[in-house]
Amino acid sequence: MRKVKLRAGIFLAPFHPLDENPTLALERDLQLAVDVENLGFDEFWYGEHHSGGYELSASPELMIAAAAQRTKRIRLGTGVISLPYHNPLMTANRIAQLDHLSFGRLIFGAGPGLLVSDAHMLGLDATDSRRKLDEGLSVVTRLLAGEWVTEKTSWYDLRDAHCQLLPYNRDLELCVASTFSPNGGKLAAKYDAGMLCLASTMYQGFDALSINWQIAQESSAKLGRTMSPSRLRCATEMHIAETRDKAMDQVRAGYERYLQYIKNQSEQLPDSPAHLTLEDLIERQEIVVGTPDDAIAQIRRLEEKVPDFGCLLLLEKNWSAPHHLRRSLEMFARYVLPEINGDNQARVRSFDWCREKRDDFIETIMTANQKAFAQHAAETAGEAA
Repeated sequence: MRKVKLRAGIFLAPFHPLDENPTLALERDLQLAVDVENLGFDEFWYGEHHSGGYELSASPELMIAAAAQRTKRIRLGTGVISLPYHNPLMTANRIAQLDHLSFGRLIFGAGPGLLVSDAHMLGLDATDSRRKLDEGLSVVTRLLAGEWVTEKTSWYDLRDAHCQLLPYNRDLELCVASTFSPNGGKLAAKYDAGMLCLASTMYQGFDALSINWQIAQESSAKLGRTMSPSRLRCATEMHIAETRDKAMDQVRAGYERYLQYIKNQSEQLPDSPAHLTLEDLIERQEIVVGTPDDAIAQIRRLEEKVPDFGCLLLLEKNWSAPHHLRRSLEMFARYVLPEINGDNQARVRSFDWCREKRDDFIETIMTANQKAFAQHAAETAGEAA
């Protein structure tokens, strides 16, 4: 049984095909947060992208501000803010305000920025993004802690910079994106942050998962700290139904539409995922399209890499119709999480115990009935006398 109960969340880039109404697409993304909160999910993450057409959320902060008004319990994460694209003071101020608007439910996720096309539009050198992420985290974390910062680099100039409004939650959680390189693990250790492992089951990403976790642990130890696996989030794609055939039917058309975006980005590369079918991805164990048992098996694979990792984030890529998606998420909450967390172990033990003792219990009931009849007969006889 797990030492740390597995949490569940949704990570939404999001992905919306070019023929979809963008207003309704964004509305769907907000409604989904309400739906999964009602299913008991713990976290919901919104991304930041500025080009490419499909990933149409330019501001996770705006999405979270809207979602916070519709939800009450679920935690909301920026997945992620691309720090090199923003002035650190402006980022810190938005984060602090957003934490108040969500009554302390915010998780601050940060990364270097994924799309080179985004950096290109801003006139930035994407090869500098990881260095700038470190610089940005250094400043933003100090500002959120109440420090005044005077500092000048090649991309910002701060003079007596400070947050006039500090976060609602003084223990505001920070998470750093981690994919293939060791950079995410090192930064997570440096800033005592959680890890967003966004390539957990991808080709090469699965192997890198345990390596990056080890790097994070070793780096934390050098700083005199211990990193808990509960702060590690593993992301993967899952869609489940009553049968594998039904699950495949529900996502095949949506996957083909999503694949157009991947082809647009990298079809010219021979090893691009643009050339992979659903069957290919399933065979490589990168995704789950199947039954609750298949989802459980995938989580067990991840647990072998990082025992007791804290949260499974389902990468929602808009492959299925909304009603099929809701049913898949309901089945995940109803059947997968309880099995992983052992929620029904006490019930099963009680069930088995009752079966083992059923002969004794039935004998007790029969004896009690006989005593009742005998007592009634005696009382009747006494009244007659």
